[in-house]
Amino acid sequence: MKFTKMQGLGNDFIIINNINEKIDKPSQLAIKLCDRHFGIGADGLILICESNIADFRMRIFNADGSEAEMCGNGIRCVGKYIFDNKMTNKKEVDIETLGGIKKLELIVENDIVSNVRVDMGEPILKSESIPIIFNKDMVVDEEFIIDGNTYKITAVSMGNPHAIIFVENADKIDVEKIGRMIENHKLFPNRTNVEFLEVSSVNKINVRVWERGVGETLACGTAACASIVASVLNNKTNREIKVKLLGGTLNLEWMDNNHVFMSGPAVTVFEGEI
Repeated sequence: MKFTKMQGLGNDFIIINNINEKIDKPSQLAIKLCDRHFGIGADGLILICESNIADFRMRIFNADGSEAEMCGNGIRCVGKYIFDNKMTNKKEVDIETLGGIKKLELIVENDIVSNVRVDMGEPILKSESIPIIFNKDMVVDEEFIIDGNTYKITAVSMGNPHAIIFVENADKIDVEKIGRMIENHKLFPNRTNVEFLEVSSVNKINVRVWERGVGETLACGTAACASIVASVLNNKTNREIKVKLLGGTLNLEWMDNNHVFMSGPAVTVFEGEI
């Protein structure tokens, strides 16, 4: 079975062309391959599949074997993979995901994709659609008492659920302890990603990410998208900002048509066969 290791801002993936390689048990394979000691090592396994409604379909499995609806860094890697491997010659492609169809603009230099701009679609703010169990239609800077501590949470879905918490200093947060606790809290029936967001200015934010089913990661594209939405809803930033993550910086814009656009790199690390 051939694979390609790719990363977007250090958020790394094992990419398999599922059109050529037939995978029967992807959840079990993800657990095996993503193990950083006994496998290839990655935050997730991505399968590129055929689609009846888009150019291709992406399936993303977290390191714990759970299937995610969407992955922003992962979908940029998919865009680079399909073009660089000549599966398409189009520079604008549609990718089907469990979080809907995403439109990608591929930035090509010397016949190689160097950057990808993604229309991540419209944020979902309705509580029951995120989902989060709450007695209000939207969760914006609402107080929750979790394990005896009070947190102010803004909830957003970008095809997958996010809980955003504004902090004064993201470097001093115990991301693992708080992130794991909130991820698995009964408020979130499908679990949730958790972001700790520090506002540097109206044009820049710093974000640390606890990814559902993975742990703390160097970057997360949907987290960056959810973070700009939360920042605007809480009157913290402009609608076009830079989002600094541990692995690097993404450019985000929440357009007037309600669509969130994300731009950033995708890098091929190595190819292999197992």
